Amino acid sequence: MAHRFSPGDTVYGKDGRSYTVEAIDGNTVYCTSQNGVETEFPLDMLFTQAAWTQTESQTKHGKREISYPRLRQSRHYTPGDIKIAPAAAEQLLAKANRLSPCLIDFVAFTVAARFLTEHRDEELVDQLSIVKSRAVFDDTPAAVRVRVMAELLEAQPEALVSAAGLGDNLLRAMIDKGLASHEVAFENFQDRPRK
Repeated sequence: MAHRFSPGDTVYGKDGRSYTVEAIDGNTVYCTSQNGVETEFPLDMLFTQAAWTQTESQTKHGKREISYPRLRQSRHYTPGDIKIAPAAAEQLLAKANRLSPCLIDFVAFTVAARFLTEHRDEELVDQLSIVKSRAVFDDTPAAVRVRVMAELLEAQPEALVSAAGLGDNLLRAMIDKGLASHEVAFENFQDRPRK
């Protein structure tokens, strides 16, 4: 497997500190810092000289960053007039997560990507954090989360809640039907690193 780093290369961490590459094993890079301390990093946490210079230059020139607090306050997560009992909403979300473990992460990520697109920040979509997008999703009331998931699945929130109360098969069928129009995006999402 070809790597962008080789033993002896100088690499940079996200904090700007430089290291010398000693060895690479899979996705782990073993390095030595300038003061001789040995350390290791995931491959995607290090930059080449050129990449670090570009990153630093973009930061100095006002590169926009993703505002997760703004996402939380966006129209996607406003309560609205949905009337679903919190317990029923939580039951649906737990069951949906069990039947399709990537679904809720996908919903949270997709909403965040739509938010960026609406604000003409499409170029930031590749930088979206699944973990932070999910944290925003989880920080909203359960009924709002159900509405957001229902919108993505093109289903009525009340119908999803009702299906969750009737058993796994009906809910699984509704999830599968809703994801069919997002098939390629969902497959690509499952290959995305969860960071």
